[in-house]
Amino acid sequence: MDYKLEFQFKPYQNHFKQSLRTSHGKWQIREGIIISLTNSQGIVGRGEIAPLPWFGSETMAQATEFCQQLENTVSQQEIMAIKDCLPCCQFAFESAYLALTQEIQTNPLNLDFCYLLPAGEKVLSTWQDLYKNNAATTFKWKIGVLPFASEIQILKQLARSLPSEVNLRLDANGGLNLSQARQLLSVTDSLEAIEFIEQPLAQDRLAEILQLSKEYNTLLALDESVASFKQLQQAYQQGWQGVYVIKAAIMGYPSRLIRFCRDNKLDAVFSSVFETKIGRETVLNMTQQLAHPRALGFGVEHLYR
Repeated sequence: MDYKLEFQFKPYQNHFKQSLRTSHGKWQIREGIIISLTNSQGIVGRGEIAPLPWFGSETMAQATEFCQQLENTVSQQEIMAIKDCLPCCQFAFESAYLALTQEIQTNPLNLDFCYLLPAGEKVLSTWQDLYKNNAATTFKWKIGVLPFASEIQILKQLARSLPSEVNLRLDANGGLNLSQARQLLSVTDSLEAIEFIEQPLAQDRLAEILQLSKEYNTLLALDESVASFKQLQQAYQQGWQGVYVIKAAIMGYPSRLIRFCRDNKLDAVFSSVFETKIGRETVLNMTQQLAHPRALGFGVEHLYR
């Protein structure tokens, strides 16, 4: 029997301490929706809709419209029939439904996180505080924000200053051209601190990223190129053997994603979309079902007010 669950939703806004600067522009406020499903025994499961439309998800307006048309109840059948054009809604509703029957067992103390560093020269001092206060040994630095030559100089200075046990991830958000990507890889091939470069070229240039991965020693990762579940499948089918940066909160049903990652033994790094604790716990619980030697991309809490 496909029984009805009581449904409620509430929008939220979280302000960053400072605007996040990426090649997509500045981001000042994270907007989203917390949903709750309640069964006949009064047990509540919660989920989070955290749209990231510039990565191809639905918008906040589209997610709100979907929640409004549901009125006050929803069934499992209706949850599993949510259209693929609403991946954040798929994620939130199945998360909430699974929370009614599955116990969250995540222990963040046993997880290794990658901490996001600010763009530009501020990175040269910020990493030191995170290293001392959080025992952080993996960092991500956004590039493709300042003039390219300036970022190369900062990168060399940063790499020289990092302790030997620290790994550095560079995230271009698809903001480099092919010539810049080659120049960067020529530099990173001689830097021991670099774990991988994330999305050096635009998301529709997978063939060129594949070629770069064969020409240089630095490991490459896909992010925007695998922003949806369909794109993830396509990249795997095209032979991508590097790292997959997976933003689970925008990729649809959690059960489907975990099954694909497990069946194909992906070298995956699950990453934050600046969701709240509710979405974060869902994703961290998902990672416990997989073997993850790489630090998770969830060291972002220091960026909120």
